[in-house]
Amino acid sequence: MNKNNKKRVIVAMSSGVDSSVAAAILKEQGYEVVGVFMHFWKEPGNDVLRENKCCSLESQEDARKVAHQLGIPLYTVNAANDFKKEVVDYFLSETKAGRTPNPCVACNEKIKFNFLFKKMLEMDADFVATGHYADVKKIGKKYHLFTSSDEEKDQTYFLCNLKQSQLGKIIFPIGGYKKPKVRKMAKEMKIPVFDKDDSQGLCFTPEKYPTDFIKRNMELEGGDIVDTKGKKIGKHEGLQLYTIGQRRGINIGGTGPYYVVERDFAKNELVVTNDEQDPRIFKNVMLVEKMNWIADEPKLPFETNVKIRYRHPLVRVIIRKKMEGKKGDMYEVEFLEPQKAVTPGQSAVFYSDEKEVLGGGTIKLK
Repeated sequence: MNKNNKKRVIVAMSSGVDSSVAAAILKEQGYEVVGVFMHFWKEPGNDVLRENKCCSLESQEDARKVAHQLGIPLYTVNAANDFKKEVVDYFLSETKAGRTPNPCVACNEKIKFNFLFKKMLEMDADFVATGHYADVKKIGKKYHLFTSSDEEKDQTYFLCNLKQSQLGKIIFPIGGYKKPKVRKMAKEMKIPVFDKDDSQGLCFTPEKYPTDFIKRNMELEGGDIVDTKGKKIGKHEGLQLYTIGQRRGINIGGTGPYYVVERDFAKNELVVTNDEQDPRIFKNVMLVEKMNWIADEPKLPFETNVKIRYRHPLVRVIIRKKMEGKKGDMYEVEFLEPQKAVTPGQSAVFYSDEKEVLGGGTIKLK
């Protein structure tokens, strides 16, 4: 315990309105608040657009202003090398292998909370806190992760790898609020970033979509785009730039729109269809590996809900069986209704009807 008996909390401060209000709430609640600003990796080059959106000089200056306004110390942490290895290299290696990675899930697990907990131990603090839209409740002897009050902004999908030992020390101060209320609170508290725009897309890619980043950082081999009968109808720039079910960016004129149904790496062909209901775009079953159950593993078979992408609605599934895989246990998950564009490499996150996050893992197709 700290000398003055106040609980000390390490708060991740990105300079956004959410983390700023989180710090302000904790200070009002009587915590001794210590802000931490993390420096991540940015793509080499002189182009100012290549600045990492999460930790640009402007963001650091904004975080300083907020800390000054709140009267709290702000430390900076250099996480660039770890971020490059655990997030960027992971993103590129998974993409090269033909999977669609989820770097935000990796960043929360391997970088943000990892560094926050290191700082907590280093500074003899009691808790860590972030501006995530999420909620933690202790039920019995276990900690449970629940969705936030703001369904539109809820970020629990990206927190599916949190462990019991972490959840007992994590505070999500804004989990019980909706975004408009958070902005209103920031304005009332005279926090200087109350009207700052939300960050969009991947922080380490300046563009909205990562296509150009992949082109700059990976050797790609172009090839033919063919229809489902094998007729050549265009050229692709590299199979790694596409995902199953994708419509945007295929760039075939005239008879579209087209949807990706297969990436044939053996022939280096992108197979497309202009039938949005082509059965090859849909899946009845997926495998989920590298599974993390947050509180308790359910007894199988188990019917529940799953998100197969961050913005995808919850859909009903039955988790039927567990198998031994190369990377640990693997689960067979059956959709009650066939789902479009189930994407290997993405996170599958399971939710109860009571909006509890049961756990999550990585999608693998049969």
